[in-house]
Amino acid sequence: MTIDAAVRKFLDNTFVAPGVARRDELVKYREERNRHVGRAQDVEGRLTTGVDPVDPRRETLRALRTELLLRRESAELADVIAILSPCAGEGRSLLAAELAITFAQTGHTTLLVDADLRRPQQHVQFGLMAGNGLTQAISNEEEPQLCTVKGLPRMSLLPAGLLPSDPLELLSSRRFADLIESWRDSFEFVLIDTAPVGAYSDGIAVANLTGRVLALSRAQHTPAREMQNMLQRLSAARSQILGAVVNHF
Repeated sequence: MTIDAAVRKFLDNTFVAPGVARRDELVKYREERNRHVGRAQDVEGRLTTGVDPVDPRRETLRALRTELLLRRESAELADVIAILSPCAGEGRSLLAAELAITFAQTGHTTLLVDADLRRPQQHVQFGLMAGNGLTQAISNEEEPQLCTVKGLPRMSLLPAGLLPSDPLELLSSRRFADLIESWRDSFEFVLIDTAPVGAYSDGIAVANLTGRVLALSRAQHTPAREMQNMLQRLSAARSQILGAVVNHF
């Protein structure tokens, strides 16, 4: 069984939610990895969605953005979405970053949060030094130090910060829940990158707080059983699966 078929089967037969008539549709997002590599010190050097009008994945991301806009819960509060996938190497961090860029490009105030406290990538993708971030905002109850993104005045970034010894406890904490609630009042969209669910429970803890999830897998890479297990855990936690993205690279 292919990963496409496995996800379709699960969403068709197992996951049921009101007003989710099209949740079984898979958005195929093609990533050209060789165009992601580089040493530029701003978003344009790494994330070509921000500047390249002919990038083949740009239209696909726009279509995904449109689907998520149609599923907004409230025009008054931010839509907070956790990006989850079962395994490493599936393009989760890149998808979170590029999707945040597409929202900001349309004038929506957008916050990208790196809640992968195991192997964070957002500070690398945006050319930032590893320093204070989400970990310190939670553990020290500090005001989050949000970073600006060059060329995208409507976008903010909260990197992971220094790696903690207890990631799951931090992401399950009351303090993190309070931060998420405060962001609902300050932004229109909040996208949260997470660690792979097959290896850690961190992503499930984040999904419990956000309530809304975009599920990601990679064709010819993600075992169908791993994807099904993740979807079952999300369903048991009553998280709303907004859609599924299958990376092809």
